[in-house]
Amino acid sequence: MEKRYTYTIKVLPAEEGGYGVIVPALAGCHTQGETYEEALANAEEAIQGFIEFLQKTGRPVPVENQRPRKLHLQNLPQLFTAELEA
Repeated sequence: MEKRYTYTIKVLPAEEGGYGVIVPALAGCHTQGETYEEALANAEEAIQGFIEFLQKTGRPVPVENQRPRKLHLQNLPQLFTAELEA
């Protein structure tokens, strides 16, 4: 049975256009996309690849401890939780 991981991602508009995505719990895991939807899809792929790399190299996979608070303020980065099976 595969373990399920949940991570918060931050999606930020990029100055040059498109969107950048970072995964705070996975240091060094980041991606981007020309559209918001593409950035989200790329984030899922980046997280999966990052976890696979950690597992293949025998490194521990970080676990995110807290769920993000829901914020309803304008001009703040959007927070999402992606649940992936690895």
